[in-house]
Amino acid sequence: MSVMLVTGGSRGIGAATCKLAAEAGWQVVVNYAANKAAADAVVAEVNAAGAQAIAIQGDVSNEADVVAMYDAAEALGPVTAVIVNAGIIGQISTVAEMETDRIRRVMDVNVMGAFFVAREAARRMPVNRGGPGGAIVVTSSAAARLGSPNEFVDYAASKGATDTLTMGLAKELAPHGVRVNAVRPGLIETEIHASAGAPDRVERLMSGVPMARAGSAEEVAKVIVWLAGDGASYMSGTCVDVAGGR
Repeated sequence: MSVMLVTGGSRGIGAATCKLAAEAGWQVVVNYAANKAAADAVVAEVNAAGAQAIAIQGDVSNEADVVAMYDAAEALGPVTAVIVNAGIIGQISTVAEMETDRIRRVMDVNVMGAFFVAREAARRMPVNRGGPGGAIVVTSSAAARLGSPNEFVDYAASKGATDTLTMGLAKELAPHGVRVNAVRPGLIETEIHASAGAPDRVERLMSGVPMARAGSAEEVAKVIVWLAGDGASYMSGTCVDVAGGR
């Protein structure tokens, strides 16, 4: 069976993706940065769904961790889907008040981490390199086009970079059996808002969503799993908004 590698798979959209992928018949590799208990819980749910899963610790901003993660994933079988999902966000802040260490860490994880994961996929998956082909799906954000003023401009900028990565890598890999797409979630009910110091953020911004509600991690995960599968066989280089019309 084919293997799906999900970075940042222990929580939020990543965890929902792991669970839905298992239901769709994938074996799943759950990457996590620090929370082993959360990753193990996702693995248990995947196993309960009848699929095989393993949890692999690794910081995506560390090149050696990324290589080791792929080596461990390939022990399960050919990796034919990579979900470039791991990302972080800082506390709500204007650009003027952002500290250098915070900006650098956001860029290290969200941009350098995405590049390391995507680059390793580009080295292993293309058929002209002896790989199995498949799909790469990048978790971007509607922030990439909205800018997140007075909140997370650094995060928004990092996601703008991943949109460009998606488009460029898609053109490089399309002739070699690998599709590359991105999803851009909008206002989604996950723990990321509380971690940014704004647990009321969803309620505060919901009025600006044309559908008048927040989305769920599962709604985003459905699009990710679809993009990774044969149903999206003629899609590459696309950023799909999952943002309720926002």
